[in-house]
Amino acid sequence: MKEKKALVVGAGLVGALWAVFLAKRGYDVSVYEQRGDMRQAGYSGGRSINLAMSDRGWKAVEKAGIKEKLASVAIPMYGRMMHPVSGELVFQPYGKENQAIYSVSRGGLNLELLNIAASFPNVELQFDQKCRRFEPSEGAVWFEGPDRQLKKVEAPIIFGVDGAFSSIRNSLQRLPRFNYSQSYLDYGYKELNIPPNEDGSHRLEKNALHIWPRGQFMLIGLPNIDGSFTCTLFLPFDGSEAAFDRLDSDEAVMAFFQQYFPDAIPLMPALLEDFRRNPASALVTVRCSPWHYQDKVLLLGDAAHAIVPFFGQGMNAGFEDCTILDALIDDFDGDWARIAPAFSANRISDGNAIAELALRNFIEMRDLVADPRFLLRQKIAARLHEKHASFLPTYSMVTFSNIPYSQALQAADAQNVLFERILALPDIEQTWENNEQIEGVFRKWQAELL
Repeated sequence: MKEKKALVVGAGLVGALWAVFLAKRGYDVSVYEQRGDMRQAGYSGGRSINLAMSDRGWKAVEKAGIKEKLASVAIPMYGRMMHPVSGELVFQPYGKENQAIYSVSRGGLNLELLNIAASFPNVELQFDQKCRRFEPSEGAVWFEGPDRQLKKVEAPIIFGVDGAFSSIRNSLQRLPRFNYSQSYLDYGYKELNIPPNEDGSHRLEKNALHIWPRGQFMLIGLPNIDGSFTCTLFLPFDGSEAAFDRLDSDEAVMAFFQQYFPDAIPLMPALLEDFRRNPASALVTVRCSPWHYQDKVLLLGDAAHAIVPFFGQGMNAGFEDCTILDALIDDFDGDWARIAPAFSANRISDGNAIAELALRNFIEMRDLVADPRFLLRQKIAARLHEKHASFLPTYSMVTFSNIPYSQALQAADAQNVLFERILALPDIEQTWENNEQIEGVFRKWQAELL
């Protein structure tokens, strides 16, 4: 068995959490991060879409023994609060009563995880260390420090947790039979802010994820514990009347918001300042395989499977990597020659599945949530879930369970067939609450799946 020593490249959310898992197992863990120590400087990670912690994420932090510490910085959101242009609000619950996803600040959560990791005597944190390359033949990583000098760091097992543009993965891409692809949406995002009221309270309903869906674009807002909301505008970069390249002046920005988000303007006193200061950032999906090289290196989190944020599963998927990998350490008695290929073989299909589900949910959030037929489908799905415990709507499978993402995607495709049939029933809009044909269609569909 290898020496219980590990190198974690990247001190973001997943890297810091994985360091905690390893430390609890008695590994001597070195964590190298290219940014400065955010515990001293405060979080300066730049643009950030607020995070939504769901069941998979909570399972990971509970297994790591740190759930209580993190729960104090999370706000439950029990559903979506829709903001039509006309102004009246519509609330759509996420699941059964009291089921919620939890809004957390990326920076605040990262700081908390780093503090927890640093509390272990067998964890060493090194900042301002830019990863330059991984040398497969040596099992070593080269880092560049503030003095511009290169330093070689060796470890029996290395974890590449250095984000969507991972330097570790970039080194693996030079190896034979390593597959890699990245694809960008034509959309970008820009962060905006709703400050708290003078008394520190929230200006909008605190326990909801707020969405302003506008067909081909949208604005969302997630609550923070200081009473503010972190808002994110998702908009095409170009190619349409409503695109970032058209919003090139204060006058254009104000006219755009007055047309599409009039109720948001009074909530954002620094709208123009935020719009000018915060750049429009890109949204990328990364797929690769395998996620390991021999028993020397393993990719986790965004380095292995970066996804767009529209199912709120980027962090949750990365945290679930930690849960699954930790269990494999037990299954294979700490033998990384078996752990690494097993993780890679079994987890890649889940990474690809949640990437697809996230892309689909983008269409749902920006467009379908305001579509009467989609809302009817949601109501019927909730009714079927009440009557048949084995039936889980896609959102519940992804968010409120630990069903593998690949199985959730298969079930989603099957459910699309079911609801095509149900919504084709005569007068379904008026009769859905007492339509006995729905049960017949459902049972026939169930039988086909067996």
